[in-house]
Amino acid sequence: MFASRLQRRKLLIASGATLAIVGLLTACSSGTPEPGSSDNTNTAESTAGGSVDGGGGTGAGGKVRIGFSGPAADHGWLGAINTAAFDAAKKLSDVDLIVAEGTNDASLQISQVETFINDKVDAIVLLPTDGAALTDVAVKAMHAGIPVINVDREFSSTFAARSTVLGDNYGMGVSAGTYICTELKGKSDAVVAEIAGIDSLPLTKDRSQGFEDALKDCGLKVNNRVAADFTVQGGEAATSQLLAAAPKIDAIWNHDDDQGIGVNAAIEAANRNEFFMVGGAGSKNAMEDIKSGKGVLKATVIYPSTQAADGIALARLIVKGLPFGELVTQGVPNRIVLDAPVVTKDNVDTYIGAAFAS
Repeated sequence: MFASRLQRRKLLIASGATLAIVGLLTACSSGTPEPGSSDNTNTAESTAGGSVDGGGGTGAGGKVRIGFSGPAADHGWLGAINTAAFDAAKKLSDVDLIVAEGTNDASLQISQVETFINDKVDAIVLLPTDGAALTDVAVKAMHAGIPVINVDREFSSTFAARSTVLGDNYGMGVSAGTYICTELKGKSDAVVAEIAGIDSLPLTKDRSQGFEDALKDCGLKVNNRVAADFTVQGGEAATSQLLAAAPKIDAIWNHDDDQGIGVNAAIEAANRNEFFMVGGAGSKNAMEDIKSGKGVLKATVIYPSTQAADGIALARLIVKGLPFGELVTQGVPNRIVLDAPVVTKDNVDTYIGAAFAS
């Protein structure tokens, strides 16, 4: 019963994600050089675009001027977010991408968005360091007639964004739990552990809830749980604590492959291998471990690092008034949630080429 219901849900999500990918790829062409880095964190930096493709863009020369601001790339996944965004801009010949230096300071990011507003950009793609803290300035941009595309961390008001692109945090938990249920094959007394990220973040709560719900459907529960902080050091410390408290474990879900480097270090130091582990996010090193089949890591759940890149493609469509791929409806959806597939040894070659480095 649990497998069929969850499979139906995953198929629906996957179908939506496929439509999103088709729409975004249809919008792509080629041309814009990669942005450089800024020496002044308070100043947005413009990057020259490629040749105009004759589209109906706004701004000088028909260009669509898109401001992009995100957190500092102090984490493998965040670095991949930026790289994918820059690569997306290269492929859109009528886009002029204006990049603000990454920061984890909400006040500084607010000032960057205000600079975009004053510069009258055509659209803003924003991965906020704190969704609630950036809500007011995003609303200000919307009131100024500048569409905002919210990425990954949601604002606290629906008026703050024209469109939102999200990974499926709840779906990650469902995917991880479903995989563990399948692998344990009805072992009702199995001991399941969870190594979460930062517990205060809504995304962590969503991941844990999805995991709990999926396990419940097959009669399992989380027996041991710790939270880390999405860092290698935090992953190692939290896992050492977990292993000391649980002398026997059958399966572990670790929310994040970056902190998973520390998780693996703690597991090796404790000389524990009686369990299998599922990772989260989809890093290249995690997929290489899965492919080798030598360690406890048997799978990882994708959390797409393409969200900002998708946001840039959407911003262009919105400004130009273009349709969203092959959808019958006019315009761009207000909310897009990407899929959370499970990568195993059987399908790792499909995903490893696009994986990010931790």
